[in-house]
Amino acid sequence: MTEHTPAGAPPLGGISDERAPSSGTVRTIVTAIGLLLATAFLLYLVLHTLQVLTWIVVAAFFAVALYPVVGWVERKLLGGKRRSLATLLVFLLIVLLLAGVGTLFAVPLAQEGTRFAGQLPQLIDDARAGRGPVGDLLERTNALQYAQDNEDRIRSFATGLTTPAAGVLSGVASGLAGAASIFVLAFLMVLEGPKVVDGFVNLFHPPTALRLRRVGADCAKSVTGYLSGNLLISVICGALTYAVLKVAGVPFAGLIALFVGITDLIPLVGATIGAVVASVAGFVHSVPAGIAVVVFFLIYQQLENHLLQPLIFSRTVKLNPLTVIVAILLAVELAGILGALLAIPVASIVQVIARDVWDHRRGRPKAEPTVGEERRPAAGHEQEQRREHRTVQLPAEGAHRRS
Repeated sequence: MTEHTPAGAPPLGGISDERAPSSGTVRTIVTAIGLLLATAFLLYLVLHTLQVLTWIVVAAFFAVALYPVVGWVERKLLGGKRRSLATLLVFLLIVLLLAGVGTLFAVPLAQEGTRFAGQLPQLIDDARAGRGPVGDLLERTNALQYAQDNEDRIRSFATGLTTPAAGVLSGVASGLAGAASIFVLAFLMVLEGPKVVDGFVNLFHPPTALRLRRVGADCAKSVTGYLSGNLLISVICGALTYAVLKVAGVPFAGLIALFVGITDLIPLVGATIGAVVASVAGFVHSVPAGIAVVVFFLIYQQLENHLLQPLIFSRTVKLNPLTVIVAILLAVELAGILGALLAIPVASIVQVIARDVWDHRRGRPKAEPTVGEERRPAAGHEQEQRREHRTVQLPAEGAHRRS
């Protein structure tokens, strides 16, 4: 026999249909759990590949900056063909420039190192005997007596420096590997960039694709403008440093000024490194020269940070000077040196995207203003309203005359 459940009675098992979870609720719970797990996995992946992601971001930054240069070489020198050859030529030129700059530093340093190595035995003998400027300095400061009294402590301290030295060597090796990886990644990004961009843009409708291309071009101009502005600031810094060192009579003024200009490209700490090296060179030459160099850098760095950078970046990146300073301060606090490197171009990219969204949502009027739910053209609607107004007025005037 088949048992029938009375009307209104709960089904077998004692659970009513109202309390049983629906399929939609189960689906929502599963989706939420899946999103939480995916977010956790993404955070884990980012934390454990942060160095590689940093290399990718820096490589993309330089690839965007070099993209117009490769495009110009491809159009003007190769007739719009063979992008691979144009990319190779641009990166070979960069390698030659880096090699030339390295040679400018290596040759004088090798010459001075050879001269110093030849004079080192005599300097050591003079220092031990208390002769010469080094020996006189050691005698006045009682450094030799201190070294003799604390020989064991100094030896143990020198032995303990092997671990930090190994760490430094490991950091240098990691830096070289990172530089090579960034160079290769930037080369491949510039080479394959058009294909990737075309493939991504073709996924959208033609109006949206055109809009994406326009916004992307504006963002690329922002990055290129930032690099050109940064190079201009470094050139100004190097030229002024050369003038001060030359007037003070410091030897190797051109080499030191070139080093200062290159280090000025490094955000956050580059200007300080260049100032320290130039000041040490000035004090080695003479005390008045060292004081003059220190005073110059104290004044110049304030002018560069608060006047030169905001003024130049406001023209090359099209950012307000106040926005430039605020972006740098916030980015340095959030991401350190990498944040300082990317602060201004990221702020400019955000400005470009925000302006485009505003233009397409609120700021820009329609190409053809419409009215009503049917979106009829406003001009035709106004003419129709005038005709209806005349039609209503004419019968009213006739009725008034008859009365």
